[in-house]
Amino acid sequence: MQKVGGLDMPRKSSILDGFAVIWCVVFGLFIVIAPVMACPTTCHCMEKSGKTVVQCISRNLDIIPPDLPRDTVILLLASNHITHIPNQAFKDLHYLQELDLSNNDIELVDLGAFQGVSDSLLFLDLSNNRIQSVPKEAFARLRAKISLSNNPWHCECTLQEVLRELRLDPETVNEVMCHTAVQEEYAGKPVIQVLDSGINFCNFHHKTTDVAMFVTMFGWFTMVIAYVIYYVRHNQEDARRHLEYLKSLPSSSQISKDFDTISTVL
Repeated sequence: MQKVGGLDMPRKSSILDGFAVIWCVVFGLFIVIAPVMACPTTCHCMEKSGKTVVQCISRNLDIIPPDLPRDTVILLLASNHITHIPNQAFKDLHYLQELDLSNNDIELVDLGAFQGVSDSLLFLDLSNNRIQSVPKEAFARLRAKISLSNNPWHCECTLQEVLRELRLDPETVNEVMCHTAVQEEYAGKPVIQVLDSGINFCNFHHKTTDVAMFVTMFGWFTMVIAYVIYYVRHNQEDARRHLEYLKSLPSSSQISKDFDTISTVL
């Protein structure tokens, strides 16, 4: 205790209290910031021009890391072995602007794969994967420029409707090829070239559906006709047998004669 101006000042106690306050503030900030700044052990995180970049290229990943920093702006997941983009895979990355998933083994893209980043995402790279088709809802509301080149696309109605809503990367748009198609003649051709020529894959879809329906109805009709023919022939056979039975019965005149003969004898 030290007297200053006639008052006792607990100097040491005040110093300790000050350190305690500072420690609490620092610890609190650490708790708040830590979840945002955490970096997956398989990736390398850095700041570039004020943006958080998460670099996970060629890390032998087979799934998208679940513990990505929430302030990620650029996410590089190229050249791994990822096969599936599940629902809400990036739902907490509200600042994500660039997503590179090229050169993976992606075959399946879920309906809600990009939920949560549709407003922020500016560029999406899905080139050089194994994608054959995607649901229409997978890219719903996405404003990003998208690269879909070098995938084994199956060209049909759904793909046509998907592409109609997307901003394809103009530098790679001619590399989006029909690996297979509802009409074999379009296999091996750029999708955009085929569509620009006036081809409508949805018309083929409807025609195929109409043909299938016609074949089904024809099959049912044939079965009904066959049953009717069988029923008539079967009834004709029964009617013939019944008629022969009636013919085999003695006539009424013959019965009367037989009755008179018996009366005479008696």
